[in-house]
Amino acid sequence: MPELPEVEVVRRGLARWVTGARIGPVEVAHPRPVRRHLPGIADFCARLAGTVIQDAVRRGKFLWLPLDSGEALLAHLGMSGQLLLAGDGVADERHLRVRVRLSVPDPGGGPPAISQLRFVDQRMFGGLAVVPLVATPDGLPAGIGGVWEPSAPLLPPPVLHIARDPLDPHLDESALVERLRRRRTGIKRALLDQTLLSGVGNIYADEALWRARLHYARPTEGLSRPAVRRLLAAVREVMGEALAEGGTSFDSLYVNVNGESGYFDRSLAVYGQQGRPCPRCGATVRRDAFMNRSSFTCPRCQPRPRNG
Repeated sequence: MPELPEVEVVRRGLARWVTGARIGPVEVAHPRPVRRHLPGIADFCARLAGTVIQDAVRRGKFLWLPLDSGEALLAHLGMSGQLLLAGDGVADERHLRVRVRLSVPDPGGGPPAISQLRFVDQRMFGGLAVVPLVATPDGLPAGIGGVWEPSAPLLPPPVLHIARDPLDPHLDESALVERLRRRRTGIKRALLDQTLLSGVGNIYADEALWRARLHYARPTEGLSRPAVRRLLAAVREVMGEALAEGGTSFDSLYVNVNGESGYFDRSLAVYGQQGRPCPRCGATVRRDAFMNRSSFTCPRCQPRPRNG
């Protein structure tokens, strides 16, 4: 599943290439990816046609394109969703679900290299919907937006319950530290709680916990404030490095808007490394079952708590 750095790579590509583009005809090849647009496929296409894309904004793993109509095209990539930019001469992808035709003027006056935004999704857990925009509860920018500018203080209603993410400059870290320490749960469960801190998935949680030398089962209420801040710094650090590498790709299902995979998987310290030596101390990395997934830890750097 694409995680926050992967979605941010996609957002940056969209912000660069489609901001200011006018949407033309929209084609829905399969109904499932637009199932969350309750008025139906015809209404989905009609609401998009003729509008102008004003920005590309992200909060956690949610991504949306604000339109000059006052609404937004909301996207969630799910397990295998891809938003790809292409020209008319590029062959369709095997799992193309939605095609949005664009009018993107070339600054040089030549024919546009990009004329389509395609939503490709093999497993179809992701989706698109046209939604209204409402004011953010705190009056601050909704998330990460634009190429250089902050986003507007508007966000889609389905994103209202999603907390700010570690890369959001408007995240209130002091308040987050206190909220996290009041929870009575394991630290990894807290990291994965999207109402507490959004965008942190299994891969980056394991990598950040390793960097902070914390076991995933450490109780949140027993963590000191410096320990929590150290962990949050590790989350930002690992996500920043992943972002610089274009994200983490384990197969062909995650790509950026140009169809290119990320390479941060080559730098993973513990995630997926069971049986291999810890790069810090040499102990053998172990894998544990966790919430129907897996957790990877170094038993020496991250000792399990006595009550864990």
